[in-house]
Amino acid sequence: MKIPAKVTGSILYELREIIKPGISTKDIDRFVENRIREAGMIASFLDYNGYPASCCTSVNEEIVHGIPDAERILKDGDIVSVDIGTTGGGWVSDAARTYPVGTITDQAQNLIDVCKRCFFEALEVCREGYRLSDIGNAVQTYAEAKGFSVVRDFVGHGIGHDMHEDPQVKNYGAPGKGPKLMAGMALAIEPMINEGTFEMEVLLNNWTAVTTDGKLSAHYENTVVITDGQPEVITLDERERTGV
Repeated sequence: MKIPAKVTGSILYELREIIKPGISTKDIDRFVENRIREAGMIASFLDYNGYPASCCTSVNEEIVHGIPDAERILKDGDIVSVDIGTTGGGWVSDAARTYPVGTITDQAQNLIDVCKRCFFEALEVCREGYRLSDIGNAVQTYAEAKGFSVVRDFVGHGIGHDMHEDPQVKNYGAPGKGPKLMAGMALAIEPMINEGTFEMEVLLNNWTAVTTDGKLSAHYENTVVITDGQPEVITLDERERTGV
């Protein structure tokens, strides 16, 4: 799994320089697809249940599953989350980041930062002996303490030979419930955090989920492997890890 995961993490890191005012979300999709192909791998999302692109690009109030579009031009002040799945050797990786477009408001940057921090709060309990619901509780506790809400309608998931495997990994709920975490489990942990209400609706394209109040949403995801010690975040590019 580390092989496709490294490609996913590298692309997400490189997108920091690609995403800027004036490009389209389709430009992002082309970049992602080309990089995956160059690595000799497969874009996991393309044709997944009929999905028409190689990544998801969700802008501003779009929570997840935004479809890349040549006419959706990013402008200064937007935020955009990019969700990528890469398959190689029969193994799947899945990760997402939310990016500022040009200069964004302090509130928007705070939302992005809190969403990312929610993931790392959850990572603290990704160890043997904790239970599955401890992950969601860590996300919800941190997000709500910062004044944001947690999406209920979409969740993280197990991952391996298939994109979505058991168990579902909620981003909310009481601690101490569900199966115990065990070495060898691989989970896609993905906080989706909203500026306003957690309530959402799906657009007529039957894919894109948006906040019902039109306020911003952020998404941060990594593929995590539970070990007998520290959890391994296999989609986190080393340059991002070290702050380079």
